[in-house]
Amino acid sequence: MPRNFTYSDAGVNREQRHESKKHLKTLEETYSYSSYGSVMCLPYGNIFPVGQNAYLDLVIEGVGTKVLVAQLAGKYDTIGVDAVAMAVNDVIRSGAKPLAIADNIHAQASDPQLVKAWLEGVAEGAAESECPVTGGEIGDVAEVIKGIAEGAGFDMIVAAVGRVSKQNIITGKNIKPGDSIIGLRSSGLHSNGISFARKILFSQWGGKYKPYAVPDVLDREIALEVLEPTEIYVKPLLKTAQAVKVKAAVHVTGDAYLKFNNLERFSPGIGFELDNFRPQPIFGLIQKTAAELGYTVTDEELFRTFNMGWGFAIIVDKTDTDKAMDALEKADAQPEQIGKVVGKQKIVIHHGDKKLVLA
Repeated sequence: MPRNFTYSDAGVNREQRHESKKHLKTLEETYSYSSYGSVMCLPYGNIFPVGQNAYLDLVIEGVGTKVLVAQLAGKYDTIGVDAVAMAVNDVIRSGAKPLAIADNIHAQASDPQLVKAWLEGVAEGAAESECPVTGGEIGDVAEVIKGIAEGAGFDMIVAAVGRVSKQNIITGKNIKPGDSIIGLRSSGLHSNGISFARKILFSQWGGKYKPYAVPDVLDREIALEVLEPTEIYVKPLLKTAQAVKVKAAVHVTGDAYLKFNNLERFSPGIGFELDNFRPQPIFGLIQKTAAELGYTVTDEELFRTFNMGWGFAIIVDKTDTDKAMDALEKADAQPEQIGKVVGKQKIVIHHGDKKLVLA
């Protein structure tokens, strides 16, 4: 009988991570050092005041094991887009406009051709975010970083800082049953769940395919499909926040749709019902390939791990749905209403003919 394959089998233990995150409380003791007033806690991070009416949102993010796929494919010019996207898409959750980016790349060796490709991606992501790269570092740390390609090992981190006026902060408060959930289309896997995908899809890590195989459901090599850069949602979100009151903004990354749980702390008594999904073929391929390898990947595990076609979501009052959709479309996003807020504290997914309860 096939055994379930979960994120833990891919090396990411959700329960352990949850326990570890409890120790973040240790850092709350530092909040008293905030120079201009109290740190404000939000559903997906904290912001701090820098004056009478302004707050900064500082985020640092990375692309995780997607760098290993870049090494496997020998393609390095898009991974910088992912790094920028992960940071700026987090910054805008508070309503902040990104002001500056800094990158940090730890490498086996700072080979000039690799550095050129890495920074081309960072520059492309910064241009899409309309945000300058004002600093960074590349460190040669061969004893720390080991790659699957000789001399090409690296890890990529990007920090971004954004500014938001007090009256424009997206707080996650006052969400109520009936509010609309609008999704913004992803470009595929983005930069989350890659450890899971690698170990099912690529023979390098025990999966099925060589990197340049083209499975029937794809129209290009599987490595290039996985390396498709993460969408950047800066312009659509900021333009929409000018048009309507955005109650919450969710970057659908690690833990995927479980991330909606964070909002219940700020608007108690709510739940979420999501019923509009058109996942790209790569997600079904992961589930199908796992079965061919003797594993079962449940639908619930897919929605706990992957974005399943929606990389970002906003919550607005039902009466603002059309106005929000119009603003997003004018910003060249691909929005669709994907669900609604409900009065039961659950995350319910309707997909195909199945009803899945995530939490």
